[in-house]
Amino acid sequence: MSSRSVDRARLDPRLTERLGELTDLGHTGHVLAWDQQVMMPAAGGPARGEALATISRLHHDRLVAPELGALLDEAAVAEPLVARAIRRDHDVARRVPGELTAQMSRAGSDGYAAWLQAREANDFAVFEPALRRNIELVRRYSECFPEAEHPYDPLLDRYEPGTTAAQVTALFQRLREGLVPLMSQIAMQPARQAFTGDFPVAAQREIGLEIVQSMGFDPEAWRLDDAVHPFAASPARCDIRVTSRFDDHSLTGLFALMHEVGHGLYEHGVDPALERTTLDSGVSLGVHESQSRLWENLVGRSPEFWTHWLPRMRDRFPLTLRDVDLDGFIRAINIVRPTLIRVEADEVSYALHVILRYELELALVEGTLDTADLPAAWAAKMKQFLGVDVPDDLSGVLQDIHWSEGVLGYFPTYAIGNVLAAQLWRAAHADIPELAAEISRGELGALRVWLREKIHRHGRLLSPPELIEQAVGGPLDPAPMLEHLRTKYGALYGL
Repeated sequence: MSSRSVDRARLDPRLTERLGELTDLGHTGHVLAWDQQVMMPAAGGPARGEALATISRLHHDRLVAPELGALLDEAAVAEPLVARAIRRDHDVARRVPGELTAQMSRAGSDGYAAWLQAREANDFAVFEPALRRNIELVRRYSECFPEAEHPYDPLLDRYEPGTTAAQVTALFQRLREGLVPLMSQIAMQPARQAFTGDFPVAAQREIGLEIVQSMGFDPEAWRLDDAVHPFAASPARCDIRVTSRFDDHSLTGLFALMHEVGHGLYEHGVDPALERTTLDSGVSLGVHESQSRLWENLVGRSPEFWTHWLPRMRDRFPLTLRDVDLDGFIRAINIVRPTLIRVEADEVSYALHVILRYELELALVEGTLDTADLPAAWAAKMKQFLGVDVPDDLSGVLQDIHWSEGVLGYFPTYAIGNVLAAQLWRAAHADIPELAAEISRGELGALRVWLREKIHRHGRLLSPPELIEQAVGGPLDPAPMLEHLRTKYGALYGL
Protein backbone atom coordinates (compact mmCIF):
# COMPACT_ATOMS: atom_id res chain seq x y z
CA MET A 1 0.00 0.00 0.00
CA SER A 2 1.35 3.44 -0.94
CA SER A 3 0.23 6.83 0.29
CA ARG A 4 -0.20 9.87 -1.91
CA SER A 5 -0.08 13.40 -0.56
CA VAL A 6 -3.17 14.31 1.43
CA ASP A 7 -5.57 16.76 -0.21
CA ARG A 8 -6.75 18.83 2.74
CA ALA A 9 -9.47 20.42 0.60
CA ARG A 10 -11.23 17.05 0.57
CA LEU A 11 -11.63 17.10 4.35
CA ASP A 12 -14.57 18.73 6.12
CA PRO A 13 -13.39 22.08 7.57
CA ARG A 14 -14.89 21.05 10.91
CA LEU A 15 -12.60 18.01 10.93
CA THR A 16 -9.50 20.00 10.03
CA GLU A 17 -10.33 22.47 12.81
CA ARG A 18 -10.63 19.68 15.39
CA LEU A 19 -7.44 18.00 14.19
CA GLY A 20 -5.67 21.34 14.37
CA GLU A 21 -6.75 21.75 17.99
CA LEU A 22 -5.47 18.27 18.84
CA THR A 23 -2.18 19.09 17.14
CA ASP A 24 -1.87 22.36 19.04
CA LEU A 25 -2.45 20.63 22.36
CA GLY A 26 0.17 18.04 21.47
CA HIS A 27 2.54 20.84 20.46
CA THR A 28 2.03 22.53 23.83
CA GLY A 29 2.65 19.31 25.73
CA HIS A 30 5.87 18.69 23.77
CA VAL A 31 7.22 22.14 24.57
CA LEU A 32 6.34 21.87 28.27
CA ALA A 33 7.96 18.43 28.51
CA TRP A 34 11.08 19.60 26.67
CA ASP A 35 11.34 22.62 28.93
CA GLN A 36 11.02 20.43 32.01
CA GLN A 37 14.09 18.44 31.03
CA VAL A 38 16.20 21.27 29.59
CA MET A 39 15.34 24.68 31.07
CA MET A 40 12.89 24.47 33.98
CA PRO A 41 14.20 25.01 37.53
CA ALA A 42 13.77 21.95 39.72
CA ALA A 43 11.23 23.63 41.99
CA GLY A 44 8.87 24.07 39.05
CA GLY A 45 8.14 20.35 38.89
CA PRO A 46 4.82 20.21 40.79
CA ALA A 47 3.26 23.06 38.80
CA ARG A 48 4.54 21.58 35.55
CA GLY A 49 2.99 18.26 36.44
CA GLU A 50 -0.40 19.91 36.88
CA ALA A 51 -0.05 21.80 33.59
CA LEU A 52 0.86 18.64 31.70
CA ALA A 53 -2.04 16.77 33.31
CA THR A 54 -4.45 19.51 32.18
CA ILE A 55 -3.09 19.44 28.62
CA SER A 56 -3.34 15.65 28.58
CA ARG A 57 -6.94 15.72 29.81
CA LEU A 58 -7.99 18.38 27.28
CA HIS A 59 -6.37 16.43 24.47
CA HIS A 60 -8.11 13.24 25.58
CA ASP A 61 -11.51 14.95 25.83
CA ARG A 62 -11.25 16.28 22.28
CA LEU A 63 -9.95 13.01 20.89
CA VAL A 64 -12.84 10.94 22.29
CA ALA A 65 -15.60 13.41 21.37
CA PRO A 66 -18.49 11.72 19.47
CA GLU A 67 -18.47 14.62 17.00
CA LEU A 68 -14.96 13.64 15.92
CA GLY A 69 -16.11 10.07 15.32
CA ALA A 70 -18.95 11.28 13.08
CA LEU A 71 -16.60 13.48 11.07
CA LEU A 72 -14.20 10.58 10.63
CA ASP A 73 -17.07 8.48 9.24
CA GLU A 74 -17.58 11.13 6.56
CA ALA A 75 -13.82 11.39 5.87
CA ALA A 76 -13.54 7.65 5.26
CA VAL A 77 -14.55 8.21 1.65
CA ALA A 78 -12.68 11.45 0.94
CA GLU A 79 -9.36 10.56 2.63
CA PRO A 80 -9.53 6.93 3.80
CA LEU A 81 -5.96 6.70 5.12
CA VAL A 82 -6.40 9.85 7.20
CA ALA A 83 -9.70 8.62 8.58
CA ARG A 84 -8.31 5.16 9.33
CA ALA A 85 -5.29 6.38 11.29
CA ILE A 86 -7.21 8.93 13.38
CA ARG A 87 -10.10 6.51 13.89
CA ARG A 88 -7.65 4.16 15.56
CA ASP A 89 -6.51 6.95 17.92
CA HIS A 90 -10.14 7.82 18.63
CA ASP A 91 -11.18 4.22 19.35
CA VAL A 92 -8.21 3.52 21.64
CA ALA A 93 -8.66 6.77 23.56
CA ARG A 94 -12.38 6.07 24.13
CA ARG A 95 -11.41 2.99 26.11
CA VAL A 96 -9.36 5.01 28.61
CA PRO A 97 -10.98 7.38 31.15
CA GLY A 98 -9.80 10.95 30.80
CA GLU A 99 -9.00 11.17 34.49
CA LEU A 100 -6.68 8.17 34.20
CA THR A 101 -4.88 9.87 31.32
CA ALA A 102 -4.41 12.99 33.47
CA GLN A 103 -3.23 10.92 36.45
CA MET A 104 -0.66 9.15 34.28
CA SER A 105 0.64 12.46 32.98
CA ARG A 106 0.85 13.96 36.47
CA ALA A 107 2.53 10.86 37.90
CA GLY A 108 5.03 10.87 35.06
CA SER A 109 6.02 14.45 35.82
CA ASP A 110 6.31 13.70 39.54
CA GLY A 111 8.25 10.54 38.77
CA TYR A 112 10.77 12.45 36.67
CA ALA A 113 11.46 14.81 39.58
CA ALA A 114 11.87 11.85 41.95
CA TRP A 115 14.20 10.13 39.47
CA LEU A 116 16.46 13.17 39.35
CA GLN A 117 16.59 13.22 43.15
CA ALA A 118 17.34 9.50 43.27
CA ARG A 119 20.14 9.88 40.75
CA GLU A 120 21.62 12.71 42.79
CA ALA A 121 21.53 10.51 45.90
CA ASN A 122 22.47 7.33 43.99
CA ASP A 123 19.63 5.66 45.86
CA PHE A 124 16.81 3.73 44.18
CA ALA A 125 14.73 3.90 47.37
CA VAL A 126 14.16 7.62 46.74
CA PHE A 127 12.53 6.78 43.40
CA GLU A 128 10.74 3.54 44.30
CA PRO A 129 7.43 5.05 45.54
CA ALA A 130 7.05 7.06 42.32
CA LEU A 131 7.82 3.98 40.23
CA ARG A 132 5.29 1.95 42.22
CA ARG A 133 2.66 4.58 41.41
CA ASN A 134 3.54 4.51 37.71
CA ILE A 135 3.29 0.71 37.61
CA GLU A 136 -0.11 0.88 39.30
CA LEU A 137 -1.36 3.34 36.68
CA VAL A 138 -0.11 1.43 33.63
CA ARG A 139 -1.78 -1.70 34.97
CA ARG A 140 -5.04 0.25 35.20
CA TYR A 141 -4.45 1.39 31.62
CA SER A 142 -4.00 -2.21 30.48
CA GLU A 143 -7.23 -3.20 32.21
CA CYS A 144 -9.06 -0.92 29.77
CA PHE A 145 -8.29 -3.54 27.11
CA PRO A 146 -9.48 -6.83 28.64
CA GLU A 147 -9.35 -8.60 25.27
CA ALA A 148 -5.54 -8.31 25.15
CA GLU A 149 -3.70 -11.64 25.31
CA HIS A 150 -1.16 -10.17 27.74
CA PRO A 151 -1.40 -7.06 29.97
CA TYR A 152 1.82 -5.81 28.35
CA ASP A 153 0.21 -5.71 24.88
CA PRO A 154 -1.78 -2.46 25.35
CA LEU A 155 1.35 -0.75 26.71
CA LEU A 156 3.46 -1.89 23.76
CA ASP A 157 0.70 -0.85 21.36
CA ARG A 158 1.08 2.79 22.49
CA TYR A 159 4.56 2.87 20.97
CA GLU A 160 4.55 0.08 18.38
CA PRO A 161 0.95 -0.16 17.12
CA GLY A 162 -0.27 -3.66 16.41
CA THR A 163 2.72 -5.44 17.98
CA THR A 164 2.26 -7.96 20.80
CA ALA A 165 4.47 -9.27 23.57
CA ALA A 166 4.41 -12.70 21.92
CA GLN A 167 5.86 -11.24 18.71
CA VAL A 168 8.54 -9.33 20.62
CA THR A 169 9.48 -12.42 22.62
CA ALA A 170 9.92 -14.41 19.40
CA LEU A 171 12.00 -11.65 17.80
CA PHE A 172 14.20 -11.35 20.87
CA GLN A 173 14.76 -15.10 20.95
CA ARG A 174 16.17 -14.93 17.40
CA LEU A 175 18.37 -11.98 18.36
CA ARG A 176 19.77 -13.76 21.41
CA GLU A 177 20.49 -16.86 19.35
CA GLY A 178 22.55 -14.76 16.94
CA LEU A 179 24.15 -12.26 19.32
CA VAL A 180 25.27 -14.39 22.25
CA PRO A 181 27.60 -16.64 20.16
CA LEU A 182 29.06 -13.57 18.43
CA MET A 183 29.67 -11.90 21.78
CA SER A 184 31.38 -15.07 23.01
CA GLN A 185 33.66 -15.22 19.96
CA ILE A 186 34.67 -11.60 20.37
CA ALA A 187 35.27 -12.05 24.10
CA MET A 188 37.92 -14.66 23.27
CA GLN A 189 39.97 -12.07 21.35
CA PRO A 190 42.53 -9.79 23.04
CA ALA A 191 40.82 -6.87 24.77
CA ARG A 192 40.99 -3.49 23.05
CA GLN A 193 41.13 -0.08 24.64
CA ALA A 194 39.04 2.94 23.71
CA PHE A 195 40.63 6.33 23.17
CA THR A 196 42.42 7.98 26.01
CA GLY A 197 42.94 11.70 26.04
CA ASP A 198 40.95 14.88 25.98
CA PHE A 199 37.98 15.73 23.78
CA PRO A 200 36.96 19.16 25.11
CA VAL A 201 33.18 19.56 25.08
CA ALA A 202 33.25 22.91 23.28
CA ALA A 203 35.21 21.43 20.37
CA GLN A 204 32.96 18.36 20.29
CA ARG A 205 29.94 20.59 20.06
CA GLU A 206 31.47 22.57 17.19
CA ILE A 207 32.34 19.59 15.03
CA GLY A 208 29.13 17.86 16.09
CA LEU A 209 27.14 20.75 14.65
CA GLU A 210 29.15 20.57 11.42
CA ILE A 211 28.38 16.86 11.13
CA VAL A 212 24.66 17.15 11.82
CA GLN A 213 24.31 20.14 9.50
CA SER A 214 25.62 17.87 6.75
CA MET A 215 22.88 15.42 7.80
CA GLY A 216 20.17 18.10 7.53
CA PHE A 217 20.19 20.02 10.84
CA ASP A 218 18.98 23.53 9.94
CA PRO A 219 19.60 26.25 12.56
CA GLU A 220 16.43 28.02 11.39
CA ALA A 221 14.25 25.06 12.40
CA TRP A 222 16.37 23.17 14.93
CA ARG A 223 18.13 23.77 18.24
CA LEU A 224 20.66 21.81 20.30
CA ASP A 225 20.73 21.69 24.11
CA ASP A 226 22.11 19.55 26.92
CA ALA A 227 20.09 17.06 28.96
CA VAL A 228 20.68 14.44 31.63
CA HIS A 229 19.34 11.80 29.22
CA PRO A 230 19.73 12.69 25.50
CA PHE A 231 16.43 12.94 23.65
CA ALA A 232 14.70 14.61 20.73
CA ALA A 233 11.42 16.54 20.84
CA SER A 234 9.51 17.72 17.80
CA PRO A 235 6.66 20.08 18.66
CA ALA A 236 6.23 20.78 14.94
CA ARG A 237 7.82 19.92 11.59
CA CYS A 238 9.91 23.11 11.69
CA ASP A 239 10.50 23.11 15.46
CA ILE A 240 12.94 20.29 16.09
CA ARG A 241 14.76 20.15 19.43
CA VAL A 242 17.60 17.74 20.07
CA THR A 243 19.75 17.24 23.13
CA SER A 244 22.98 15.44 23.88
CA ARG A 245 25.29 14.86 26.81
CA PHE A 246 28.95 15.50 26.05
CA ASP A 247 31.94 14.40 28.10
CA ASP A 248 35.49 15.74 27.95
CA HIS A 249 36.96 12.23 27.86
CA SER A 250 34.60 10.42 25.51
CA LEU A 251 33.03 10.73 22.06
CA THR A 252 29.74 9.13 23.14
CA GLY A 253 28.02 12.53 23.10
CA LEU A 254 28.93 12.97 19.45
CA PHE A 255 27.28 9.71 18.50
CA ALA A 256 24.30 10.51 20.74
CA LEU A 257 23.90 13.77 18.82
CA MET A 258 23.83 11.96 15.48
CA HIS A 259 21.31 9.56 16.99
CA GLU A 260 18.94 12.32 18.11
CA VAL A 261 19.26 14.24 14.85
CA GLY A 262 18.23 11.02 13.08
CA HIS A 263 14.99 11.22 15.07
CA GLY A 264 14.61 14.89 14.16
CA LEU A 265 15.09 14.24 10.44
CA TYR A 266 12.11 11.89 10.54
CA GLU A 267 9.78 14.53 11.98
CA HIS A 268 11.26 17.28 9.80
CA GLY A 269 10.76 15.18 6.66
CA VAL A 270 7.01 14.55 7.01
CA ASP A 271 4.87 15.69 4.09
CA PRO A 272 3.83 19.31 4.85
CA ALA A 273 0.28 18.37 3.80
CA LEU A 274 0.04 16.36 7.03
CA GLU A 275 0.77 19.32 9.30
CA ARG A 276 -1.94 19.97 11.90
CA THR A 277 -3.70 16.68 11.12
CA THR A 278 -2.13 14.80 14.09
CA LEU A 279 -0.51 12.52 11.47
CA ASP A 280 2.63 14.64 11.07
CA SER A 281 4.90 12.46 13.20
CA GLY A 282 6.55 9.06 13.16
CA VAL A 283 4.28 6.04 12.86
CA SER A 284 5.95 4.07 15.65
CA LEU A 285 8.91 4.31 17.94
CA GLY A 286 10.51 1.26 16.35
CA VAL A 287 10.44 2.95 12.95
CA HIS A 288 11.64 6.13 14.66
CA GLU A 289 14.54 4.28 16.26
CA SER A 290 15.51 2.79 12.91
CA GLN A 291 16.26 6.32 11.73
CA SER A 292 18.40 7.28 14.70
CA ARG A 293 20.32 4.01 14.83
CA LEU A 294 20.94 4.07 11.09
CA TRP A 295 22.60 7.48 11.33
CA GLU A 296 24.42 6.77 14.58
CA ASN A 297 25.82 3.34 13.74
CA LEU A 298 25.48 2.35 10.11
CA VAL A 299 26.60 5.76 8.91
CA GLY A 300 28.40 7.20 11.95
CA ARG A 301 30.58 4.19 12.76
CA SER A 302 31.49 3.35 9.16
CA PRO A 303 34.92 3.84 7.56
CA GLU A 304 33.28 5.70 4.68
CA PHE A 305 31.90 8.36 6.99
CA TRP A 306 35.20 8.90 8.80
CA THR A 307 37.19 9.00 5.57
CA HIS A 308 35.75 12.49 5.27
CA TRP A 309 35.40 13.49 8.93
CA LEU A 310 38.51 12.09 10.63
CA PRO A 311 40.85 14.78 9.20
CA ARG A 312 38.47 17.41 10.57
CA MET A 313 38.46 15.65 13.93
CA ARG A 314 42.26 15.76 13.98
CA ASP A 315 42.09 19.53 13.50
CA ARG A 316 39.93 19.78 16.64
CA PHE A 317 41.77 17.20 18.76
CA PRO A 318 45.38 17.12 17.50
CA LEU A 319 46.99 15.81 20.68
CA THR A 320 44.58 12.88 21.02
CA LEU A 321 44.20 11.92 17.36
CA ARG A 322 47.44 12.95 15.64
CA ASP A 323 48.81 9.37 15.62
CA VAL A 324 45.47 7.65 14.95
CA ASP A 325 44.89 6.47 11.37
CA LEU A 326 41.53 5.58 9.85
CA ASP A 327 41.76 1.86 10.60
CA GLY A 328 42.75 2.52 14.20
CA PHE A 329 39.94 5.03 14.63
CA ILE A 330 37.33 2.64 13.23
CA ARG A 331 38.51 -0.14 15.54
CA ALA A 332 38.39 2.23 18.51
CA ILE A 333 34.83 3.43 17.90
CA ASN A 334 33.60 -0.11 17.24
CA ILE A 335 34.97 -1.87 20.31
CA VAL A 336 32.68 -4.64 21.56
CA ARG A 337 32.71 -5.05 25.31
CA PRO A 338 30.02 -5.45 27.96
CA THR A 339 29.08 -2.14 29.54
CA LEU A 340 26.79 -1.02 32.33
CA ILE A 341 25.14 1.81 30.41
CA ARG A 342 22.70 1.09 27.57
CA VAL A 343 23.21 4.33 25.64
CA GLU A 344 26.96 3.68 25.56
CA ALA A 345 26.64 0.04 24.45
CA ASP A 346 28.17 -1.21 21.20
CA GLU A 347 26.13 -2.52 18.28
CA VAL A 348 26.54 -6.17 19.27
CA SER A 349 25.62 -5.97 22.94
CA TYR A 350 23.01 -3.21 22.68
CA ALA A 351 20.03 -5.48 22.06
CA LEU A 352 20.88 -7.50 25.17
CA HIS A 353 20.41 -4.34 27.25
CA VAL A 354 16.98 -3.94 25.66
CA ILE A 355 15.98 -7.57 26.21
CA LEU A 356 16.95 -7.23 29.88
CA ARG A 357 14.63 -4.26 30.33
CA TYR A 358 11.83 -5.94 28.40
CA GLU A 359 11.92 -9.00 30.66
CA LEU A 360 11.90 -6.80 33.76
CA GLU A 361 8.96 -4.79 32.42
CA LEU A 362 6.98 -7.94 31.74
CA ALA A 363 7.52 -9.06 35.32
CA LEU A 364 6.59 -5.64 36.76
CA VAL A 365 3.37 -5.50 34.74
CA GLU A 366 2.46 -9.11 35.52
CA GLY A 367 3.11 -8.48 39.22
CA THR A 368 5.69 -11.25 39.51
CA LEU A 369 8.37 -8.66 40.37
CA ASP A 370 7.87 -6.06 43.08
CA THR A 371 9.34 -2.62 42.50
CA ALA A 372 11.34 -2.86 45.74
CA ASP A 373 13.12 -5.92 44.32
CA LEU A 374 13.97 -4.29 40.98
CA PRO A 375 17.64 -3.35 41.71
CA ALA A 376 18.49 -6.93 42.66
CA ALA A 377 16.65 -8.33 39.63
CA TRP A 378 18.45 -5.82 37.41
CA ALA A 379 21.85 -6.81 38.80
CA ALA A 380 21.11 -10.51 38.33
CA LYS A 381 20.14 -10.08 34.69
CA MET A 382 23.14 -7.85 33.96
CA LYS A 383 25.34 -10.66 35.24
CA GLN A 384 23.42 -13.26 33.24
CA PHE A 385 23.23 -11.33 29.95
CA LEU A 386 26.46 -9.33 29.92
CA GLY A 387 28.63 -10.80 32.65
CA VAL A 388 29.10 -7.51 34.48
CA ASP A 389 28.55 -6.56 38.10
CA VAL A 390 26.40 -3.52 38.92
CA PRO A 391 28.23 -1.37 41.47
CA ASP A 392 25.42 1.05 42.32
CA ASP A 393 21.92 2.22 41.43
CA LEU A 394 23.12 5.13 39.28
CA SER A 395 24.88 2.86 36.80
CA GLY A 396 22.14 0.26 37.13
CA VAL A 397 18.43 0.65 37.59
CA LEU A 398 18.43 4.47 37.67
CA GLN A 399 20.19 5.03 34.35
CA ASP A 400 17.13 5.29 32.07
CA ILE A 401 14.49 8.01 32.21
CA HIS A 402 11.59 5.96 30.83
CA TRP A 403 10.14 4.35 33.95
CA SER A 404 10.25 7.67 35.79
CA GLU A 405 7.76 9.07 33.28
CA GLY A 406 5.52 6.01 33.39
CA VAL A 407 6.73 4.87 29.98
CA LEU A 408 6.49 1.07 29.93
CA GLY A 409 6.28 -0.81 26.65
CA TYR A 410 8.82 1.50 25.01
CA PHE A 411 12.08 -0.43 25.41
CA PRO A 412 11.38 -3.16 22.81
CA THR A 413 11.16 -0.47 20.13
CA TYR A 414 14.91 0.17 20.49
CA ALA A 415 15.76 -3.33 19.31
CA ILE A 416 13.04 -3.25 16.65
CA GLY A 417 14.67 -0.07 15.37
CA ASN A 418 18.07 -1.75 15.09
CA VAL A 419 16.54 -4.60 13.12
CA LEU A 420 14.75 -2.28 10.70
CA ALA A 421 17.79 0.01 10.34
CA ALA A 422 19.82 -2.86 8.89
CA GLN A 423 17.03 -3.69 6.44
CA LEU A 424 16.82 -0.06 5.33
CA TRP A 425 20.61 0.17 5.00
CA ARG A 426 20.63 -2.83 2.68
CA ALA A 427 17.76 -1.42 0.61
CA ALA A 428 19.37 2.03 0.39
CA HIS A 429 22.61 0.56 -0.97
CA ALA A 430 20.63 -1.43 -3.54
CA ASP A 431 18.79 1.71 -4.69
CA ILE A 432 21.81 4.08 -4.50
CA PRO A 433 24.84 2.19 -5.91
CA GLU A 434 27.16 5.13 -5.24
CA LEU A 435 26.05 5.57 -1.64
CA ALA A 436 29.32 4.45 -0.04
CA ALA A 437 31.36 6.75 -2.29
CA GLU A 438 29.06 9.68 -1.56
CA ILE A 439 29.34 9.18 2.20
CA SER A 440 33.14 9.04 1.92
CA ARG A 441 32.99 12.49 0.30
CA GLY A 442 30.84 13.84 3.13
CA GLU A 443 27.75 13.90 0.91
CA LEU A 444 24.73 12.70 2.89
CA GLY A 445 21.93 14.30 0.88
CA ALA A 446 21.07 11.27 -1.25
CA LEU A 447 20.57 9.08 1.81
CA ARG A 448 18.46 11.73 3.51
CA VAL A 449 16.26 12.10 0.41
CA TRP A 450 15.91 8.30 0.11
CA LEU A 451 14.82 8.00 3.75
CA ARG A 452 12.41 10.88 3.34
CA GLU A 453 10.77 9.19 0.38
CA LYS A 454 10.67 5.70 1.91
CA ILE A 455 9.87 6.59 5.52
CA HIS A 456 9.61 10.22 6.60
CA ARG A 457 7.05 11.75 4.26
CA HIS A 458 4.35 9.22 5.12
CA GLY A 459 4.00 10.34 8.73
CA ARG A 460 1.37 8.14 10.35
CA LEU A 461 -0.70 7.47 7.24
CA LEU A 462 0.51 3.88 6.86
CA SER A 463 0.67 1.26 9.59
CA PRO A 464 4.15 0.10 10.64
CA PRO A 465 3.90 -3.23 8.75
CA GLU A 466 2.63 -1.44 5.62
CA LEU A 467 5.43 1.11 5.77
CA ILE A 468 8.12 -1.53 6.33
CA GLU A 469 6.80 -3.70 3.51
CA GLN A 470 6.80 -0.73 1.13
CA ALA A 471 10.28 0.43 2.17
CA VAL A 472 12.21 -2.85 2.19
CA GLY A 473 9.99 -5.27 0.27
CA GLY A 474 9.18 -7.55 3.18
CA PRO A 475 8.31 -7.76 6.88
CA LEU A 476 10.53 -6.96 9.85
CA ASP A 477 13.41 -9.45 9.71
CA PRO A 478 16.46 -9.72 12.01
CA ALA A 479 18.54 -11.62 9.44
CA PRO A 480 20.10 -8.51 7.78
CA MET A 481 21.10 -7.08 11.15
CA LEU A 482 22.70 -10.31 12.31
CA GLU A 483 24.48 -10.69 8.96
CA HIS A 484 25.74 -7.09 9.16
CA LEU A 485 27.12 -7.63 12.66
CA ARG A 486 28.78 -10.95 11.82
CA THR A 487 30.40 -9.47 8.71
CA LYS A 488 31.51 -6.19 10.25
CA TYR A 489 32.82 -7.51 13.54
CA GLY A 490 34.16 -10.69 12.02
CA ALA A 491 36.45 -8.49 9.93
CA LEU A 492 37.30 -6.10 12.78
CA TYR A 493 38.16 -8.93 15.17
CA GLY A 494 39.54 -11.45 12.68
CA LEU A 495 36.93 -14.07 13.48
